[in-house]
Amino acid sequence: MSYQKTRINHQIKVSELRVIGPEGENFGVLPLKDALMKAEEFGVDLIEVSPDANPPVAKLMDYGKYQYIESKKDKQMKSKAHATEVKSLQVKVGTGEHDLELKAKKASEWLAEGHRIKIDLFLMGRSKFMDFNFLKERLNRVLKLITVEHKIAEAPKRSPKGLSLVIEKK
Repeated sequence: MSYQKTRINHQIKVSELRVIGPEGENFGVLPLKDALMKAEEFGVDLIEVSPDANPPVAKLMDYGKYQYIESKKDKQMKSKAHATEVKSLQVKVGTGEHDLELKAKKASEWLAEGHRIKIDLFLMGRSKFMDFNFLKERLNRVLKLITVEHKIAEAPKRSPKGLSLVIEKK
């Protein structure tokens, strides 16, 4: 979490800071000593909120309140983040049309949920040595049946199981 490495009061080592007051008012660029006196005057902490700015930005507020606000922001960000999974779909060279339709329907649902899908063309025995273009065409049979707009994230390539590619929603 970001608020743990935040410098406050005497931990701040820069000579000048842009200071923002407790009500959001701008005190302008002040020397560190003056900024610390301002913080004491208001009875709050001097918190370095943007150390990478030039000059760094510090805010006058209670540190506990600052930590609380930052943790609420972090929680909100985490709740909005959607974890995408890579779902797996396996087909064989001789998979029938109806089975492909069922797999494509499931893939469409996954894509609509925002997941990526790894489609494996499982090859065994002699089928491992078939023409690469023929095998790609077999993979494309499934792709044509998927109803959700998608793009190929990783082009078809040989894998230990046979041939695989990854698709994701456009």
